Parts: sequence; C-alpha cells; structure tokens
Amino acid sequence: MKKSARRRIDVNLDELDRVLDGARQAPLSEADYEKIKDALHAMAAMLVRPRNTEKTSAVMDEAEGSGKAATQPDTNAAPPAGHGRNGAEAFGGAQKVEIAHQSLTHGDRCPQCGEGNVYGQKEPKVLVRIVGQAPLAATVYSLERLRCGACGQVFTAQAPEGVGPEKYDETAAAMIAQLKYGSGIPFYRLEQLEGQLGIPLPAATQWEIAEEAAELLKPARDELIRQAAQGEVIHNDDTSMRVLRLAREPSDERTGVFTSGIVSTSAGWKIALYFTGRQHAGENIADVLHQRAAELPSPIQMCDALSRNVAKLPTGVEILLGNCLAHGRRQFVEVAANFPDECRYVLEMLGQVYGHDADARERGLAPDERLRLHQERSGPVMDQLHRWLEAQFAERKTEPNSGLGKAITYLLRHWRPLTLFLRIAGAPVDNNIVERALKRAVLHRKNALFYRTLHGAQVGDLFMSLIHTCQLCTVNSLDYLIELQGHAQDLAVRPAEWMPWNYRETLERTAAEGRNATT
Repeated sequence: MKKSARRRIDVNLDELDRVLDGARQAPLSEADYEKIKDALHAMAAMLVRPRNTEKTSAVMDEAEGSGKAATQPDTNAAPPAGHGRNGAEAFGGAQKVEIAHQSLTHGDRCPQCGEGNVYGQKEPKVLVRIVGQAPLAATVYSLERLRCGACGQVFTAQAPEGVGPEKYDETAAAMIAQLKYGSGIPFYRLEQLEGQLGIPLPAATQWEIAEEAAELLKPARDELIRQAAQGEVIHNDDTSMRVLRLAREPSDERTGVFTSGIVSTSAGWKIALYFTGRQHAGENIADVLHQRAAELPSPIQMCDALSRNVAKLPTGVEILLGNCLAHGRRQFVEVAANFPDECRYVLEMLGQVYGHDADARERGLAPDERLRLHQERSGPVMDQLHRWLEAQFAERKTEPNSGLGKAITYLLRHWRPLTLFLRIAGAPVDNNIVERALKRAVLHRKNALFYRTLHGAQVGDLFMSLIHTCQLCTVNSLDYLIELQGHAQDLAVRPAEWMPWNYRETLERTAAEGRNATT
C-alpha cells in the first residue's frame, strides 16, 4: 500500500519577487527558470482536487475534461425505496425494555366497545430514544461512616452490589481501547473531552489501563494467529508507521518501520492481524504460516506485486500466489488523463470481470461454482485484453517507456498471478479486504502520528487485531473486549472457545452450566 510522495519544494517569496523583477530587464537564467517552473507546478498540484474514487465513469470524465454540458436531474425519477432511517432492529447494541399495558391484559373485555375481548398483537409498538453521555462515565459512592464514641471503632456502609474493587472496570478498559485503536482517537484528545465533561482521565492513566488489559487478552490474539495460519486465503500488505524508540541491531541496514496487515479467510470466519516493526509483510506472513498444520493444502496468498510482500517459506512449503487486479487497474487510472481512449478500454474490460465477481457474490456461489462462472464469462474477456495488451507493443502503438507502456508492462509481467482466479477455486480478484483493514492503522498514524515504543505498537496491534476481526465477523467489539476481560482465566485455558464468532455460544453454555450446578 504505497502512494507516491509529493516532492517537497521550499518557496521563498522574496526570491521569487526578485526573479520576476529581473525578468523585466533580461531573459530568465536556467536556474531562475527552474525556480519559477517548480513553484508553478507546486501551486497547480495543490489546486487539483484529489480523486476520492477510482470508478471508471469518474476517472474517464476527469480525463476527458469537464466540457460536457451539465445534465439536469430528472425530477420525474422515482424516489428510492425506503425512508432512509434505521429501523428498531438496527439498534442491536441498545438496551431492550419490554413494557406491559398498564391496565389491560390478554383476554380482557374491550373498554372501548364493551363487547369484544382484547388480544396481544404479534408486533408491539416500538419507540427508539437515544441519549447522549460521556464515553467514560463515573459514579461517586458516598458510604456513610459511623464512629463509636467509646472504643473509636468506625463502621462503614457496604458498597452496593455489583460495585467491584477496582476503580476502572472492564468496560472502561474496553472503551478506551475501542476509542484509541478502533476509532483513532488519541489519548490526549480523549483526556481533553473527558475533562470538559467533568471526568478527569489523564492520558498516562489511559495507557496504563490499556496496557494492563492487553496482557489479559494476549491468549485471544495468539489464538487468532494460530487459526489465521490455517486459512484458505491469506491477504497481506503493509503501510509505513513511525516508532520513536525502536532499538535495532548494529548490523541492521533497514531504516523503515511498517505496520503489516494480514487478513485470513476460511469457511465461517475472517481474521485480521496487525504487526508493527522492521519486518515487511512477506516476513510477517511467513512467521504466521509457520503455525500452519502440515496436512493442510497450500493456501492462497493474495498481495500486490511487490517482492517484499511474498512469503519466504522453507523448502517444501508452497503457496498459491495471486496478485491484486485492483493494483494493475490502478496503473491505468493514474495515466488516464494522458491516454484516455486506451485506458477507457482497459478499465471497461476489467469492469466486466468485477461485474461477474459481484454477480457470483450476490448469488452466494460456492468456490467451484464461482470458478466456473469466471472461466465461462471472465476468461474470454481476459484473453481478449491480453491480446490487446501484446498488440500495443507488437504493432508499435505504444511506447514501452511511456506511462501507458509501463502500465501495460505491469499487467503482462504479472499476468499469471493476476489471473489466478481463473484457475483456482476460491482465489480472490483483488486485495481490497486488507487495504480496508490497513485504513485502521493509517487512521491511527494520521491522528496520533506515531507510537512511542515498540511495546506500545504491539499493544496497538493486539487491540486492532481483535477489533477489526470483530468488524469482519459483524460482532460488537466493545462487548467482546468486555467479556474477554471478565473471563480472563477461562480465556487463558481455552482460547479457541473465545473467538469473536463463537464467544456468545461459550457464554450461553457457561451460564447454563452455572444454572445446572445450582439446582
């Protein structure tokens, strides 16, 4: 996941004024010409609105200019279905309160007509009420104390039932981790917010709470790594990260620090893992795959074409390598302004492939059925595109060193791994799932700027792994973090039973065992 960095240009306005004044008297020198050119290019780059989509229609409209007449919206178009509001069933995390009728019960005589009886309806009337509150709230209990006037013994009232011995309970640690590592809110910003709401919560205290909770949750993270190694398809990529205090070996020539994202999928679950340090994504996925069971078939690895993303595995251990088609497509998106006709052709051909993949997903096809669909529909499209790409060079229609030539070369050079989805059942078309996962690390980098130490980065990796895995499995991550802390002892003994996709079943079974033990 790499973006080309904008070249830094230091602009001295006084110097530019001097150059412009001198241009009135004599032609510009070569050095002054370069200064003016660089300044103008920098200003033009800042004025260009960054693209927020890579859809073919948006890319090609931008490439072909905005000279087309603006179309007026159709006022007679049918309104979209639905009212745009969330129904009561969408509030899965809300507190549910059932209220019986205050004066009537099932079978009572109707008070309106006095002739019929009233009967309960299948669907109750539902009211949704949303209240605001601080992310972390506090309750101050004032326990009355009585002192004996003779012996001096002090008697203190008992704390209410449910009030634990710790000042910060599991819910506080879970919410801090959710806000910091799930939503990208830095500790200092949460400290300011809570302070304004009358709840002092220093940043150092937040870190201590998160660090202590991370220690309890390590068995869950370790189990995620073990199960991720058994996945059928494993995606990986990385992004840059800053760690202020990172000790390196004297022989270490690397200067970069990365956060690698790994998303492993199999029937019934998806797992996201994050690793921050000096290692590249390929090295981190190799470490994960060392825990793979020997009897399992070779996994599919999906990544972009960078060599550092490919796992370096021991002799005899094989993977089925696929490359991301979205990365190949992006090569043409970036040069569409200079080669609109050629790029439109490539983007529309690849759009057909993505359309077939979306169709397979909507129909819920099994991997073998999806493979047959792609072979029947996408195979001819990709064959035609391959012939067109080769003809651009063979018939000298495209200069190999041009932007378009480099984009074509990228596709041709990596054609076999780019088309793995046409040969192997279950092979994905692109690596977008891990690109989306890495946005969580990018959000942290954008808001918090850095990790102070490698230990701090490892705590962040742990929470991001748990939180994003919950998101992939459509599980309430806050509830999951709370329950893991509340059952830390059982988690340490049986971590496989406390995964995001099965922890609710474990809770129900534990509760049933507790009820049976008391009867």
